[in-house]
Amino acid sequence: MVSDTATATDNTAERSFTEAADEAVDVREIPRRPSGVSPLTKRILGVNIIALVVLGVALFQLGGYQRSLVDTELAALKTRAQLFAAAIGEGAVTEGPGGNEELSAELAGQMTRRLVEPTKRRARLFDTDGRMLTDTATLSGSGNVQVRELPPPDQAGLAQHILNRIYRFFTQLVPDSSYQDEAGFPIESPGDYPEVRIALGGEIGDAVRRRADGGLVLYVAAPIQHYRQVLGALLLSSEGGDVEQAVRNVRFTIFEAFAIAFVLTVLLSLYLAQTIALPLRRLAAAAERIRRGHGRQVTLPAYTKRQDEIGDLARALHDMTGALWQRMDATERFAADVAHEIKNPLSSVRSAIETAVRVTDPEKRQQMLLIVLDDIERLTRLINDISDASRLDAELSRDSMERVSIGHVLEAMVEVHHATNIGKHVPRIELIRSSPRNTAAGDLAVWGHEDRLVQVFRNIIANAVSFSPANSTIRIIASRQSGYIVVNIEDEGPGIPSGKLDAIFGRFYSERPQGEKFGTHSGLGLSISKQIVESHHGTIRAENRTDRSGKILGARFVIRLPAA
Repeated sequence: MVSDTATATDNTAERSFTEAADEAVDVREIPRRPSGVSPLTKRILGVNIIALVVLGVALFQLGGYQRSLVDTELAALKTRAQLFAAAIGEGAVTEGPGGNEELSAELAGQMTRRLVEPTKRRARLFDTDGRMLTDTATLSGSGNVQVRELPPPDQAGLAQHILNRIYRFFTQLVPDSSYQDEAGFPIESPGDYPEVRIALGGEIGDAVRRRADGGLVLYVAAPIQHYRQVLGALLLSSEGGDVEQAVRNVRFTIFEAFAIAFVLTVLLSLYLAQTIALPLRRLAAAAERIRRGHGRQVTLPAYTKRQDEIGDLARALHDMTGALWQRMDATERFAADVAHEIKNPLSSVRSAIETAVRVTDPEKRQQMLLIVLDDIERLTRLINDISDASRLDAELSRDSMERVSIGHVLEAMVEVHHATNIGKHVPRIELIRSSPRNTAAGDLAVWGHEDRLVQVFRNIIANAVSFSPANSTIRIIASRQSGYIVVNIEDEGPGIPSGKLDAIFGRFYSERPQGEKFGTHSGLGLSISKQIVESHHGTIRAENRTDRSGKILGARFVIRLPAA
């Protein structure tokens, strides 16, 4: 029991084949990626390492920490300078020839050496005229012979030497310009030491300068006073090695953490890249083999059990591949069915023409020509319906969906049916809505293609009309149920043959009512209707209406579409 209301013309069929040719896709060759590190792996490594690079640059930007250490060391040096200057002012002052107090150079030098010796600092003593009286860096009484402490034996290994070289290289790349260079400050020239001039003026002066090798030197000058009379100045200097070592230790500690984090980041990035890039490359290679292959032996990598996006992609590719094979099988069956259906009218046309050529009776020849015309019309309908079915998927995927009021569509179809069948003995159609019209539930709207949905209902209604008695009633019941718009179309015909409830939706199923002219329908109507409904994520099924005794009262088609 099936009917079909496709009424496309020859021009429509010709246009459909033209559109199908125009929509052919040019499949271009997919470029193969060269072997090696994938671009995705490079991106993951770059993104993860860039933050560590910023941290690495920050290793040599510890100026604030270094200045705080310098300030602490400078404050301690000031305290020592004040204590030493006060001791010298009390113990190395003598009375001069004119009765004035003056600083004893010999006594002050001895005290200075004794005071400074435990601290490992350098002290220089200046009189009020700026002449240097004592320098603890020179041997007593030996002129300009300076005493310098030898550095400890170099016990560093090769790795330490390499690290030291790397450290010096990066510290030179990021120089600290917050301190003056010591070059240009000759020894024994107090005029070049502003802190000494400040001390001779009665205040404490200090300065921090950088040597040519990059090391820091801290200077503090304190006035030597006796009863507030300035008798000289003590310049106390200290190498900033402790400060530099502390900064160096901090930098190496951070560097160790940086190195460990860098190695872990690279390893984790490579692992992450392998868990992402490698499966993607394998899936892409499998898809490429499927595209280039000629059989179904290609299997996709087994990533479907992964609970992430890779698993989603693998499952989608598996489903897509399965759908592709099903579509190919369906296309093959469809081509075979088309060839079979076209062969029958062509054979009839051939037989009729051959018979018409041989007969001489004009009346029989006219009958043969009428048979040819009927078969040509049958072929035309068949070709139009085949064209409509073949371009249905492309049309539904190309056109955008819109809000369609199923209630309004059914009302219009019922009105058209009654208006075009006035005075004819055809079944009456009754529309029943289970919800009010002026409510959201009563709108009975879905998202879809209105023309195609109209085609579905037109096919089902025409099918019911063709199988229903002349004065019967066809009921259309539309309602909203659990987020779906459900439309039941019930007739009072003979019902659907046993075991054919699913078969009637197959292509070219052509069981028709008795008395209907052969070839009037192609048998594609219900198949196209099912295809349209399923493309709207809905379902369509058929069943028989029965009474309590099991007697068939008619057929019922149930269409379910997601509500808008």
